[in-house]
Amino acid sequence: MIDNYQFGSITIDGQIYDHDVIIRPDKIIKWWRKEGHYVDIQDLKDLPEDFEVLVFGTGASGCCKVPKKTIEYVKNMGVKVLIQMTGEATKTYNKFLNEGKAVVGAFHLTC
Repeated sequence: MIDNYQFGSITIDGQIYDHDVIIRPDKIIKWWRKEGHYVDIQDLKDLPEDFEVLVFGTGASGCCKVPKKTIEYVKNMGVKVLIQMTGEATKTYNKFLNEGKAVVGAFHLTC
């Protein structure tokens, strides 16, 4: 569960992270992208094999871009994709988690 998000940090289950993260059902991973504000398919190598929803948090101002080819790649896995600014995306992630969905979150924490 995401407890809090503010520019530059996210608190997950009481633990504060000051870097971009991918939240999987089994672990939290530091998320580094080839191009800082652009999500390429190869930037998603740490996704689990079986999940229902991927929520992208594109930053406080939405500066991180998720191109159509990346969205289509995830959708072709049979996964629903949602793209929102990180503040809203954290709420959406928690909503799906509370509904018992197998949800993954990929969150850019700044800009």
